[in-house]
Amino acid sequence: MKSTSIQIIETLRKAGHESYMAGGCVRDMLIGVEPKDIDIVTSAKPDEIEDLLEHTIPIGKEFGVILTVKNGYKFEVATFRSDSGYSDGRRPDAIEFTNAKEDALRRDFTINALFYDPIEEKIHDFVGGEKDLNERLIRFIGEPEDRIKEDHLRMLRAVRFKNNFGFQYHPDTYNAIKKHANLIARISKERIRDELNKMMMGANAEQGFEELFELGLLDHIAPEIVKMKGVGQPSIYHHEGDVWDHAKLSLKNLTSEEADPDPLPETISLNLRWATFLHDIGKPDTFKYEGDRIRFDGHDRKGAEIAQKLLRRLKFSRKDIERISWLIEHHMMVVPLMEMPQKRQRHWFLLDGFPELLELYRADALGIDPPDLSAYDTLKKLYRSEIAKLKLMPKTLLTGDEIMEILDIPPSEKVGEILADIREKQLEGTLKNSKDAVEYLTKLNN
Repeated sequence: MKSTSIQIIETLRKAGHESYMAGGCVRDMLIGVEPKDIDIVTSAKPDEIEDLLEHTIPIGKEFGVILTVKNGYKFEVATFRSDSGYSDGRRPDAIEFTNAKEDALRRDFTINALFYDPIEEKIHDFVGGEKDLNERLIRFIGEPEDRIKEDHLRMLRAVRFKNNFGFQYHPDTYNAIKKHANLIARISKERIRDELNKMMMGANAEQGFEELFELGLLDHIAPEIVKMKGVGQPSIYHHEGDVWDHAKLSLKNLTSEEADPDPLPETISLNLRWATFLHDIGKPDTFKYEGDRIRFDGHDRKGAEIAQKLLRRLKFSRKDIERISWLIEHHMMVVPLMEMPQKRQRHWFLLDGFPELLELYRADALGIDPPDLSAYDTLKKLYRSEIAKLKLMPKTLLTGDEIMEILDIPPSEKVGEILADIREKQLEGTLKNSKDAVEYLTKLNN
C-alpha cells in the first residue's frame, strides 16, 4: 500500500503539484503502528486530480476529496483547504482551496495534522504534532473550544485516541471537553456508535469508559450505563467495588494479556466485548437488600431488555442486538449447565453463541474474589469433545435458510435453537434424513 501511495504522489508531483501523505497514517508510522489506510493531500484541484489519476470516484468533490483506486488499494486524495462555519456541528458551511499550512490548521488534533514527504523522507509539521507525539499528548489545534464546536464528535475521538494509544490529555483538551460535554447529544447516534465501537475494539476500553463518565459524556450517550456507578455488590464476592467497577474489570479480563491463552472463540468479537461490559446492566434496577445480603434477582433478563433499548437507540444492527442481548440474558446459565444431562448440555454446545457465552463467563468469574474457573475449564473440555464428535457426523439435515423458509420466520436466535434441536435429534437417530426433518418442522408449525 505504501509503495502504491508513493506512485500516486509522484504522479501529482510530476504535474507540478505539492503532495504528501497526511493525517492518521503519518501519526501511526511515527509511533510504529502499521497504517490501515493512507490519505494523500495535494495542491492539485479536484478536476486536476481526476485528470491525472485513473479510476477516480468523486466521493466528496465539493470538499475537495477524490477517491482513487490503484493496484487494488483505495486512497482518498484531498486538495489543501481551509474551512469556515460549522452550523450543524459536523460539516463546514464553506471551504476554500488553500495551502498545506492552512490545511493542517483546520484539523482536529496536532498528532493528526502531520504531513510526510516520502520522496524526500521529510515531515512537515505546522502545529507541533511531532513534539506532542513524543510527549504522548492529545492536544487540540488552536483553541480547543473552537475545534469542539466545529465537530462535537471530536470529544469522543479525543478519548479514543488517548486510550487506544496509551497517551495523556493536554489539560486544555480535558477541560474543554468537560465544559462542552453536553454538545455530544447533538451528534447522530450512528456516528457515536461507530466511535464507541472503535474504542471498544482498542486497548484500554475499560479506562476509556471511565473517562467518558468523568468528562460527563456518558450521561448524554448512555445513562443506562452510568446507573451502574455506585450500585453496591455482596462484599463477600466482590472486593473490586461496585457494579461499575465489576463491569470494567470484566472487560479488562476479557481482553488482557493474562487472558485465557486457549479461548474458545478465535477472536474476541465486538459483540462479546459489549456483552461483557453490559452483562450486569440490569443490576441497578433489580437491587435488593434482603436478610444479610444484597441480591439482584432476574438481573440477567432485565439486563437484556435494557441493553436492547440502548443498542437500538445507538442504531446497532438487529443481528448484533440479538447476539449481545442473548449473551447478557444467559450469562448466568454456565454453572447450572454443569448439572444438566448430557443431552441438554449438547443442546447448548450446538448453539452458535455458546463459545462466546463461555468466554463471557470466564471474564465475569475472574472479577469475583476468589475467582473460580472450574466450571469454565470443565465445560470447555466437554464442548471441545462433543464438537470433535460432531465433525465426524454427516452434514446437518437442514440449513438455516431452509428452516426460515419452511417456518416463514426471519433471521433470529430461534433459527439457531431449531438447528441445534434438529442436530440433536439427528445424533439420537430420531431424524435420519432431510425428509424426516421437514416433516418434524411441519408438525411444529402446525
